[in-house]
This record gives sequence, structure tokens and C-alpha cells, in this order.
Amino acid sequence: MENRKLKNSELVRKSTEEFKSAEKTPLIVILDNVRSLNNVGSIFRTSDAFLIEKIYLCGITATPPHKDIQKTALGATDTVAWEYKEDVLELVKDLQQEDVRVYSVEQAEDSTLLDTFTPQKGQKYALVFGNEVKGVQQKVVTASDGVLEIPQLGSKHSLNIAVSAGVVLWDVFSKIEHSS
Repeated sequence: MENRKLKNSELVRKSTEEFKSAEKTPLIVILDNVRSLNNVGSIFRTSDAFLIEKIYLCGITATPPHKDIQKTALGATDTVAWEYKEDVLELVKDLQQEDVRVYSVEQAEDSTLLDTFTPQKGQKYALVFGNEVKGVQQKVVTASDGVLEIPQLGSKHSLNIAVSAGVVLWDVFSKIEHSS
């Protein structure tokens, strides 16, 4: 059997209005001092794919509109809700006050390996992704409710932030969807 590749016109895509009114996955993305505008745009696009509730851009993370963000976001900055917050630690504490469980995505002592993480039904989560070189700030890791780590077996033990976001968001999204 030969699988025929679908044409763009055959894909069932939500309009911007349909996306905005659709029920969202109870996930928030926090970008902590992300330098690369292409990474920011890519994470917007991934967030659109999984109906992520909101993205917070913190610290030095650039905000739309910007041509380098748009280049990889492909319009997702128009669909995914976003907000700039200068102080990521203050944001983490505010979200925790709203009963959002905040997890840093980082390599840390006593982290939870992503493949063993089970989201609680009905719980909203925020996932913090850090700077390309320095990762999530230690003060943010310390303030988080937990740390998720992507198991890695090679010699580098380092993934690009946009790749990390794609892996983690897909994994948590699929676990939330299958628990419904």
C-alpha cells in the first residue's frame, strides 16, 4: 500500500478565530531568557500544534512582532496567547498562587525523568524552558514545584531548546489527552 502525502488544502486547520475559541491544553510555556528568536518562533509553532494555553516571554526573551520570530512561527504568534513578564521568578510565584504547578525543564538533582512523569488530571501546569547556554536560572529551578528531565543516552546530554520544548510538550500533551 502506498501512502499518499496530503496536500495543504486537505489538512484540517483551525482558523485564527477557531484556535482562539478552542478548548486549550492546560499547559503554559515560560521562556526564561531565551536568546534565539528562531527558537522563540519555533516554540510558538509547537505551542500552536498542541493548543497550549499561553506563552510567557521573560527576561531577555524577544517578543513579537519580529521578522526572525515570524520566520519560524509561521503566524503562530497570532494564535497562541502570549505575554511579556520581565521577572520570571515573580511570574512563577504568581502562577503557583493560582494553583498552577510549575516545572523547570532542566538537568538537576532529584529531577523526574520525562518518561516517568504522569500529569494529574484536572491540574494546570507551567513548563519553564531556559537560556540556550545557561539553562533555567537556579533560583527558578529552586522555586519550581519540580524538575522534568529528558532522558538522554548519548555523549552530548544537550538538546536545542526548541527540540526540548517539542519533546516535552508532545509528551505532556499526549499524557493529558490520553487521561481525559
